[in-house]
Amino acid sequence: MSYRERRAPAAAGESPVRMYHVSKSYLAGTYALHDVTLEVGTGEFVFLTGSSGAGKTTLLKHLFAAEQPSEGQIVVLGRNIARLGDSAIPALRRRIGVVFQDFKLLSTRTIEENVRMALDVVGTPRREARAKVFKLLKQVGLQHRRFHHPLSLSGGEQQRVAIARALVNDPKILLADEPTGNLDPELTLEIMDLIASASMRGTTVIVATHDMSLIERYGKRTIRLDGGRIAEDLPATGFAA
Repeated sequence: MSYRERRAPAAAGESPVRMYHVSKSYLAGTYALHDVTLEVGTGEFVFLTGSSGAGKTTLLKHLFAAEQPSEGQIVVLGRNIARLGDSAIPALRRRIGVVFQDFKLLSTRTIEENVRMALDVVGTPRREARAKVFKLLKQVGLQHRRFHHPLSLSGGEQQRVAIARALVNDPKILLADEPTGNLDPELTLEIMDLIASASMRGTTVIVATHDMSLIERYGKRTIRLDGGRIAEDLPATGFAA
C-alpha cells in the first residue's frame, strides 16, 4: 500500500505536527530520512540536532511541503501533506513561519517590504501592517534599516530580517534552520529568546541547530537525527537559563 493510500492513525488533541513512518529516498537504497515517526504539540519548542547530513533540513522541508515523502504520512495543521493540491500549499504555508539558511530575502524590496509581505498576502491594512513590522524590526534591532535593501546589510542583519519575516504574521508553526548561525553570542541569545517567546504564545517551534550550548541553555525537548533516523528523543528538562 502506498503512502498516498495509507491512513494516518488518529491522534488525540490533533497535534499540529505529526509524522508517521516517513522515509525520503533520492536514490535507491539511500535515505535522507528513514522511518521517522514523531509528534509535536501545540506551543511545544523542539530542538532538532545531529551532524551535517543527518536529515535536519530535509525533515523541515517536508513540514512546509517543499518535499514529499517517499513513504509514510505527514499531517501538518490537520492537512495531509501528500494529499494537498498545488493550489492548497500556499494557504498552508501562510500559517507556517520559516527561517531558511540562505535567508531568501528579495533584493529588490526594502527590509520593511520583505517583512511585510506575509501581512500583505492576507490583506492586513497597510497602516496596521507597517506598525506591526516596525515593532518587530525594533525587537531585532533593525528598525533604523527598514528602508534599506537586503544587500546593504551584513549576513547577521539579513538573518534577523528573515526571523522578523517568519514571526510577523503570528504563525501556528515556526520552522528555523540554524537561525543563529551568523550571529554573535549576545545577539544569538536575544534572537533565541524571541523565538522562545513565540512558543509561549502558542506557536509550535522546531529549531534545527548544531549549537549544543543553546540546547543546554534552553532545556527544551531535543530530537537527534543520525543517518536520517531518530537516534534520540529527549524530553525537556524544564530548565532555562
